[in-house]
Amino acid sequence: MLVTGTTAVVGIIGNPIVQVKSPGVMNQYFTAHGLNTVLVPMEVAPGAVPAFIGTVRGWTNLRGIIVTVPYKQVLAPLMDRLTPRASRFSTINVFRRDPDGTLEGEMLDGVGFIAAATLHGVNPAGKSAAVIGAGGVACAIANALCENHVARLSIQDLDISKQDRLIATLQGVFPAIEIVAGIAGTAGLDILVNATPVGMNGDPRLPLPAATLAGLEGRCFVADVVTAPTMTPFLTLAQARGCTIQTGVEMTETQLLPLAGFMGVAL
Repeated sequence: MLVTGTTAVVGIIGNPIVQVKSPGVMNQYFTAHGLNTVLVPMEVAPGAVPAFIGTVRGWTNLRGIIVTVPYKQVLAPLMDRLTPRASRFSTINVFRRDPDGTLEGEMLDGVGFIAAATLHGVNPAGKSAAVIGAGGVACAIANALCENHVARLSIQDLDISKQDRLIATLQGVFPAIEIVAGIAGTAGLDILVNATPVGMNGDPRLPLPAATLAGLEGRCFVADVVTAPTMTPFLTLAQARGCTIQTGVEMTETQLLPLAGFMGVAL
């Protein structure tokens, strides 16, 4: 791809950033479709985020930025506008810069998760699901599962206050769904999602205790949001139990076009 003075810029911000797959995949898309746009990885130190956002407002050839860990909830309050989905949890995974320099945030992780699960033939309606985590991506996936009519949802996070806030928010929006705190066991689950960084970059840990995972049944659909490595210890265990699995890379790939569309750089 040829980058020139007329090239439009989009970015992906995180810390660390080495694990992200979006630049390679999205830049291939831009090149294949003859779009004069480039996606740049942006590893920004936490203390520099407010100043960075100030710079973004005046960056006139910047169309938008994808947001990854740990900034999904950090950046949401710095936006001028949030979509209803993003506003529900004050969490974003993408924002666009409008021509006047104002910023609007959206959360599409849940959209990507459901799209990838659908490719596996999974329909959450009426199912029993569990989400590990209560951070930005966990909020998006839990919300998407509720939007797609799960019957029961368990949520567990080491930070009990975050866990309880997520549960309370979902209960307020989806009163007909049974939403409970903690994952006491995995027997009987139809869907189990790790929405934490556990397992990233050689981390050998599992996101739940081995005793809790002992009841995992082969009929359970098991997903991870971690993209590096593609096969985490959690997914390796689930696959050995006969479970259908979904990698973090799959979820990333299914939301790339919606992300690009929100930033205004897709065909």
